[in-house]
Amino acid sequence: MVSILLVEDDKEIARIVQDHLRRQEMHVTWASTSKEGWEDFQSTSFDLILVDLMMPEMDGFQLCKNIRLKSEVPILIISAKQEDDSKIKGLGLGADDYVTKPFSLEELTARVQAHLRRYQRYQGIEQPTKLFSFTEGLVVDVEQRTVSVDEKEVMLTSKEFALLQLFITHPLRTFSKAELYEHVWGETNLEGNNTVNVHIKSLRNKLGEQLKQPKWIETVWGTGYRFIGGNG
Repeated sequence: MVSILLVEDDKEIARIVQDHLRRQEMHVTWASTSKEGWEDFQSTSFDLILVDLMMPEMDGFQLCKNIRLKSEVPILIISAKQEDDSKIKGLGLGADDYVTKPFSLEELTARVQAHLRRYQRYQGIEQPTKLFSFTEGLVVDVEQRTVSVDEKEVMLTSKEFALLQLFITHPLRTFSKAELYEHVWGETNLEGNNTVNVHIKSLRNKLGEQLKQPKWIETVWGTGYRFIGGNG
């Protein structure tokens, strides 16, 4: 059965969409906030995401950005915002489609089914890499959630692994501390918070990194961090 994540703070709209898609024999998980939706996404596998933009705590734009950093799953924005700027921003952050409210349930179903078909074809052609091997002996198995350096297993916490996975799947991309905090912790207010620094330091120590001569995680002074490890 197709599994869909619906992120919508309007309970009545959520109920109507949920009931309709379930009648199409789709399994629907409803999240009333983007933070809740991000947690659901990280813990469960979905075939498609429906996201409203105007949400408490974290808006739909940020949720789209976070999901797209981690997955190619189809994302459909459903929003009352009809301005072109909102559509351009949403699509630019990785959303696959933009449906403005009010919309017909028939149109929504047609768009959902079209994107599901494309995604299923994509999966059949190109499976995402699960095993990453880098120079200097670093090996990361995303599916098994294991990490080793020179064939010795490295035990990471869930947050440390999430940071490392984000880095290795986006090599040479510089992430600010705020972006890392938003993506891994699902929070947007980093002011006065040393959480990212502490976890990066711990991750580096466990990997055997030297700050002045990094093999994998490089500090971009004044900006953030990036992954510089080459393929092994």
